Amino acid sequence: MTVVETDRIAMADDNAKSLDAWFELIERMVPEGIKAEVVEGAVSMVPQRNVHWQIIRRILYALDDKFSRDVLAMTDVRIDFPGYQNGFCPDMAKFRDGAEADEEGRWRYEDVEFIAEVISRGTGLNDYGPKKATYAEAGVPIYLIADPYQGRCHVYTNPKNGDYLTVSRSDFGDEIDLTGTIVDLTLKTDDFPRD
Repeated sequence: MTVVETDRIAMADDNAKSLDAWFELIERMVPEGIKAEVVEGAVSMVPQRNVHWQIIRRILYALDDKFSRDVLAMTDVRIDFPGYQNGFCPDMAKFRDGAEADEEGRWRYEDVEFIAEVISRGTGLNDYGPKKATYAEAGVPIYLIADPYQGRCHVYTNPKNGDYLTVSRSDFGDEIDLTGTIVDLTLKTDDFPRD
């Protein structure tokens, strides 16, 4: 093992310990119904809204329809991503078949195949900015943003060198063609509510 690899592993361990402290504090202080995560060392909190949850639910139903109710998909579960203190809790994350939590009960970002985020006014800049860049850097194959304020979905695929090479946009009401991707489905958005 090289000195650089040893330093990188030590930095990752320190990063995880720091995130553990943040999430321990968040769990003690943040009431139910508030989503909290750490993005580049800053804690972001927003209340869960009805529109937000209705869109997440519809995405989960589409995954259930495609992969069965046993699909390994979760909402608002902490996943530590590369970079400085990135403990994200994606609105929806689908993991590869056979993925398992580590000895601390955490899921590995390397096992994520699909992430969906639904925009909230208070945290939308994170979803379009540092979280998108981090998901690309982590190699997440498909990143979907559903924006109930714009009434539009943005789909990012083909991550390479910290960016997504392919971007598509669809209005709510259009079908999003994800066939030919790792999730291989068509996502209907005609009943996505707007905010």
